[in-house]
Amino acid sequence: MILPFAAGGQTDAIARIITEPMRASLGQPIILENVSGAGGTLALGRVARAAPDGYTLILGTQSQFVNSGAVYSLTFDLLKDFEPIALVASSPSLILAKNAAPPNDLKGLVAWLKANQDNVSQGHVGAGSGPHLCGIDMQNRIGGRWTFVPYRGGSQAMHDLVGGQIDLYCTSPATSIQIVRGGQVKAYAIAGKSRLAAAPDIPTVDEAGLSGLHVLTWQGLWAPKGTPRAIVGRLNAAVTAALADRAVGSRFADLGVEVPPPEQQTPEALAAFQRAEIEKWWPIIKAAGIKPE
Repeated sequence: MILPFAAGGQTDAIARIITEPMRASLGQPIILENVSGAGGTLALGRVARAAPDGYTLILGTQSQFVNSGAVYSLTFDLLKDFEPIALVASSPSLILAKNAAPPNDLKGLVAWLKANQDNVSQGHVGAGSGPHLCGIDMQNRIGGRWTFVPYRGGSQAMHDLVGGQIDLYCTSPATSIQIVRGGQVKAYAIAGKSRLAAAPDIPTVDEAGLSGLHVLTWQGLWAPKGTPRAIVGRLNAAVTAALADRAVGSRFADLGVEVPPPEQQTPEALAAFQRAEIEKWWPIIKAAGIKPE
């Protein structure tokens, strides 16, 4: 199973949770391999060229399976050259800042960003990634512009946020909730429609004064184009069985990650969801003129 990020991020954590029960269902080990770089497109290319025999998979996110198509000149088609297996997890992003940032709520953060934008830096994990688009959408909504700093993985960006080398970071609860609980960074709002069970004290953006800034982080599983339907079906069954495991649900909840409803776990549902995300984000990416870094 290829993971298109450096080790230590949300996708890494989710992969390790679901592969334990999947290993039992499939009757064989699942080896995880981190292949980062070029916004995850190096990993995409590797899987697109792999034999369609069910032995090479990719656990990807919107950064690879949606946003990269509007940023990079790809040698493969995101919708045609991969076989969707299942939507695995989803969660709204958290808007975070270093502890030294003066504001104590989202409205104060917006005012501070407008007044200090020339000196503000925000981390992300690649051009057109979810954390990058969260920042772009925030800039569009408040009429500000500040500097973006790319990282090869979320763990490095979070490390620099905790250390105060960057001011802002927009990321998933899975990689940040423990750091937030430990008081190492400030959490201003959830970029989603509802509060998280894992962090009920953090308001949504709609409650905190920046309505509509909804940025969902999600993970889906794909195989190379041409993988036989029977193999896709067996892999999907292994995933859905894992997601139905109470222990998996509990570990997801601890991370602030949600298990998709059963009707959203089919290959067809993942394909439809991917198309809808492309229709939402490609115009924003292209209007922002985001280019590879």
